[in-house]
Amino acid sequence: MPEFSSALPQRIIAPYTHSRPLPPYQGILAVDAKDFTGRPAIEHEAVSRVVPELLKTALLRAGLGDLWEDRTFPATTGDGYVFGFDPARMPFVIHPLLLTLQEVLTDFNVLSHGAAPIRLRVSLHVGPLPETGDEFSGNGTARNDTHRLLDSRPVKAVLTSHNETITHVAAILSERCYEDAVAGGYTGRHPDHFVEVAATVEGKSFSRRAWLYVPNPSGPLYEGTLVDDPAPEPVPEPSPRPAESSGDDTTARCTDVITAPRGNINTGTLHGGQSVRNHHVAGDRIAGDYVKGQKIRRLQGDQIRGDERRGRE
Repeated sequence: MPEFSSALPQRIIAPYTHSRPLPPYQGILAVDAKDFTGRPAIEHEAVSRVVPELLKTALLRAGLGDLWEDRTFPATTGDGYVFGFDPARMPFVIHPLLLTLQEVLTDFNVLSHGAAPIRLRVSLHVGPLPETGDEFSGNGTARNDTHRLLDSRPVKAVLTSHNETITHVAAILSERCYEDAVAGGYTGRHPDHFVEVAATVEGKSFSRRAWLYVPNPSGPLYEGTLVDDPAPEPVPEPSPRPAESSGDDTTARCTDVITAPRGNINTGTLHGGQSVRNHHVAGDRIAGDYVKGQKIRRLQGDQIRGDERRGRE
């Protein structure tokens, strides 16, 4: 029978009590097969075994076989796989690995002879994680966030809405991963290949800015932001119509349509000169006005600044 030590396990170190070195930074790659639980039970073991093999094949084909050999805290998740790698290699994991993984899955699914295709969500992140060399290695916030990104709405929406015979890989990058490797210009993909999204997980208090990358899209990409769109400004209610005033009230404004077939209507403050020339129309003689100078005169509630001289032809 196995013997167990009666000594208490190592105590948990309380946070925020004293400073200590950060664990080494790790690049983290996690994948998850779409609709794994919806497959017949007889396929589950086969899918669990083939997912890491597909990853290995893609790494070898992309010239990154050393990442597979040197991977840290590798673990199967039943419907997926996760492992850590040297974060300096992150630009190569973004490209060409993700594009190569799309090609490997395309080849594999074509040869599956009618079986449901294997389509993978991929999440990439970077952060400090302890490497202890046992089954508890690689645990920490950075790894938790990697799996939350993998389960987030935007990346799931891509594989749901895109053609299953064309799009086999949808990836989501953490903001740190994107800023360092993509925006920094280190990876062989232009930032325009990536779409900023709000990564949220149903039923979890998780919301992060992240970036979608789909090597071979066949539909619209999910778009969103971390904040809700601002509410539209309320439309002001129209002012009540003023009571009609007598003709002597020169400050009253006209609320009806005013027409001037043979003259000018001033709807604002007029500076300078204004002239109107009229001619005989249908036997009527209509004289025009000529306005300029220093006198203020109110017409229809507006101002005409000038010295008013009115002459009739």
